[in-house]
Formats: sequence, C-alpha cells, structure tokens
Amino acid sequence: MTGNYVKANQTSQSLPNAVIAELMAAVLEKNAPFRFTAPGFSMTPFIRDGDVITIATGQPRYGDVVAFLNPCRSKLTVHRIVHVSRSGYLIKGDNTPEPDGRVPRASIIGRVIRVEHCGREIRLGLGIERIVIAWLSRRGWVAPLLWRVWRVIKPVAGRWMRIRGSN
Repeated sequence: MTGNYVKANQTSQSLPNAVIAELMAAVLEKNAPFRFTAPGFSMTPFIRDGDVITIATGQPRYGDVVAFLNPCRSKLTVHRIVHVSRSGYLIKGDNTPEPDGRVPRASIIGRVIRVEHCGREIRLGLGIERIVIAWLSRRGWVAPLLWRVWRVIKPVAGRWMRIRGSN
C-alpha cells in the first residue's frame, strides 16, 4: 500500500493500549491511516496474531471490523460489528464466544480498511462477504464452520500446491 507513513526504524515497539488508542485517534483526526500489528487471536481466521492492519475514518457499517475503546475493559479492541441499532453497535470477535456488548458510536475510533499477512494483502472479510461473516459471527458459527471447510479444502490445496510446485 502506498501512502505517507511514519517509519522511525525497523524495530518493533510495544505501547500500552490507552496510548495506542490516543495515538490512533490523533492520527485519524488528521485524515491519515493508522497501521499497527494486531495482537491476539480473537479475529482469527480473518485477522491473525501479527497481521498488520490499517485503520481509517469512515462511517462504520454492519459487518465492518472496527477499532474501539471497549467500555467494559477500557481497552483498545478490534472486532466486527454484528448488529446496528440507534443506541450503538453490538460488536464481537469472530473467534470469541461472547460479544463485547453494546458499544456507543462515540467509542468507535475507526474501521479496518486493510489487512496484511506476511507482507501480502488479505481481502477476505472486509468486502461484501463481511455481511455473511457478521451474521455467522453473531451466532458463534464462524470458527466451527471454517474448520469444517478447511478439513475438506486442505487436502485438495496441498495436492494443488505440490502440482503447482513441480511445474
């Protein structure tokens, strides 16, 4: 992705959640995207531990993955909107059993517009399919369904990779 990003050096820095949330809000206020490395497994398989995600401003919609200050834990969290109401959003990690609860609109900092895994852009989960994923996530079906699909696809994908590699 091209753009104006600040790179101090190539070493990784770990900052407290509150500091990252404040820094993210300040950067987004200037209409610049904010990139950081996602920690944790709550959004697996769409966002994995160590993926680089880009947050930008924009009106959050059903199915979007958003960064917000979790009101219950005062913690920066990146999860998917699984229900929209007048009072705010119901937000849940794709790989978590329980939702984060109702989150007021004012707690949303930005929405994920890009995910990079090992330097390659991952598009699955941020396009129109986000609507189906949000529906499945709200019911707790994302992980069980994807593991079943993967058990079927993995042998075929392995054979395809071996054939492709021998050419």
